[in-house]
Amino acid sequence: MLRSVSVPESQTNLGWDVLLDLSGPGGGARHERLARALRAVIRDGVLPVGTALPPSRKLAADLGCSRWLVTQAYAQLVAEGYLEARTGAATRVSWSPEGHEREPRAARVAASAPRYDLAPGVPDLRAFPRRRWAEALRHALTTMPHTDLGVPPRAGHPRLRAVLAEYLRRCRGASAAPRDVTVTAGVTAGVTQVCRALEARGVTAVAVEDPCWGRTRDAVAAAGLAVVPVPVDEDGVRVDLLGGVRAVVVTPAHQFPTGTVLAPARRAALVAWARDVDGLVLEDDYDAEFRYDRRPVGAVQGMAPGHVALFGSVSKTLSPALGIGWHVLPPAWAEACRAANPAAATPPVVDQLALAAFVEQGGYDRHLRAARLRYRARRDAVVAALAEHLPDSRTTGVAAGLHLLLHLAGAVDTAALVRRAEARGLHLVDLATYLDTPPEEPTLVLGYGDLADNAVVPAIALLASLL
Repeated sequence: MLRSVSVPESQTNLGWDVLLDLSGPGGGARHERLARALRAVIRDGVLPVGTALPPSRKLAADLGCSRWLVTQAYAQLVAEGYLEARTGAATRVSWSPEGHEREPRAARVAASAPRYDLAPGVPDLRAFPRRRWAEALRHALTTMPHTDLGVPPRAGHPRLRAVLAEYLRRCRGASAAPRDVTVTAGVTAGVTQVCRALEARGVTAVAVEDPCWGRTRDAVAAAGLAVVPVPVDEDGVRVDLLGGVRAVVVTPAHQFPTGTVLAPARRAALVAWARDVDGLVLEDDYDAEFRYDRRPVGAVQGMAPGHVALFGSVSKTLSPALGIGWHVLPPAWAEACRAANPAAATPPVVDQLALAAFVEQGGYDRHLRAARLRYRARRDAVVAALAEHLPDSRTTGVAAGLHLLLHLAGAVDTAALVRRAEARGLHLVDLATYLDTPPEEPTLVLGYGDLADNAVVPAIALLASLL
């Protein structure tokens, strides 16, 4: 469908209910007083640039005057440059006290979004299944009973909890029943809730992988617990260095950001540690769905469901904008977690039911299969481009997920490199961002999830030119 007129992206008529003082000093004809009142609210910044004014017929009805009076006032302000009028579109404010003219939407988007985004942890937003998700939403709205429109259940809608339990058993090897699943606003929200329960039970510190996703560390600290960094090597987290803590946050399937997978011996050691200290392992199933050289390893939670809490979300598979996650808790911790989080919010019920329908109808599995093929090809393209343009650098991390590590050759000031790249429209992330201590060598965390296929070579070429 084509628009006959270029319509601004915001159709909110913010100027429809503004109070106009038509009795101010100056007198004169009514259209002059109306023009003066509109001019005053524009000059005072009450109506900012881009605000749509009501149609002349609507404003005339509100004021109890003729439409001609309003069109005269609008025409006067258009002539003075305060308003902009186009046939078939709303009359909008085009002047501000600061003198900033309204930028076209394309210019604003270009100014805010980098040309090449190599940030990790972002899926391919272009490939979001809009049509199938819209169908799932429509199905949810047309089939849900009216009782589901009431106050949402605290642990999430029973239907989604049942669907997630079945999915986690089938695809992640988890030990999960619907009663064990709690729907959350994401992994960070879930970790925060469990950490509050830990604090309520007298736990004072939680071990966290070093390096790790920054929000995980923040979630632990926000619950009032001390963060104990534990190193990660090529086999995953160093279980032998957990020390005296009774809880640890890990990403066994695909460690972020090192890209390692927890080795079998370490998995066994982690489970033995949890049983020995009667502790709790908080397993973040980070982008576990994406493994390209073999089938992904199952969740550790399936090995010790009494001592492992499993966390997941659709942020890496569909979109972080959906804000839907979950956790599977050991029975001994479920009630404690609910008690420690009496006001925990859950995602909207309609969205929960849409996800349930999306999974039940096979849309989620089809989306994941297509995404694996797309990400595998894109990762191969990134590795090939790096080999061509930066042959002295090396990459690490298993063939999985949405990122890899690029170890730069020579002495490189990565912080300065990131700043220079940002000025050229290339968004990079320094590994030091996720570490308590600086890395041994200059390293970037390159994400390729949301990088267009035809942008891979130009992005890597630009990085090489900056180096």
